[in-house]
Amino acid sequence: MLGSEDAIATVAVKNLETAAQFYEGKLGLRKLGEEMQVLVYQSGKSSIMVYESQFAGTNQATAVTWQVDDVDAAVRALKEKGIAFERYDFPDVRHEGDVHVFGTIRNAWFKDPDGNILSVVNK
Repeated sequence: MLGSEDAIATVAVKNLETAAQFYEGKLGLRKLGEEMQVLVYQSGKSSIMVYESQFAGTNQATAVTWQVDDVDAAVRALKEKGIAFERYDFPDVRHEGDVHVFGTIRNAWFKDPDGNILSVVNK
């Protein structure tokens, strides 16, 4: 039923101004619209909806992942914008700086100002 429909990633934040500075200024997303405490961003062929919620940052799992051609280059670019990366100790993972390596998968995690977990992974 939903397999042919587009999905929108949805991220709860505490403050839309702070979120806009991060998602636009640091991640470089293009705002498509703003209405009633909701920001909608374009990210490739996808959309991300950011909205105010008292439950912002309570998710302990990854909220949004971007597939990129070069994880290491994305990490460097994000670090230049002041983003700090997380380090997780998963079984059978090795670390190359901020990048977690699982066989051919290269993944790096970071958080937005509200603690939402975001990541970049190789295509």
